[in-house]
Amino acid sequence: MGAKERDKGARGERLLRDEFHRLGFEDATRGFVWNHTSDLIGLENIHVECKFVEKLNIRAALAQAEEEAKKRNDGMPTVFSKTSRKPWIVTMNLDDWAKLYEAYLNRLPFE
Repeated sequence: MGAKERDKGARGERLLRDEFHRLGFEDATRGFVWNHTSDLIGLENIHVECKFVEKLNIRAALAQAEEEAKKRNDGMPTVFSKTSRKPWIVTMNLDDWAKLYEAYLNRLPFE
């Protein structure tokens, strides 16, 4: 990966961090690439893979998130992606989404 791509990725992570802060998730901060952590940390039970690109292979991005989440055992693999002048979108596996929704419906602590 070249410097330009690295800089764009870091900018995307900062933008996503700022969005999390705006939404009230003040603990969200950038992860540490060399430790293969989530791109952003501080969201309990969520492994964040941040993609700030115009064209994205979402299956490949989710596979990357799944692999890293499994290695680190740090939560549900979730891809947050953004293109220029468009809002962020979130992609995750249906089973993980169902767990989130069930916890929401039952007002249970998330596992």
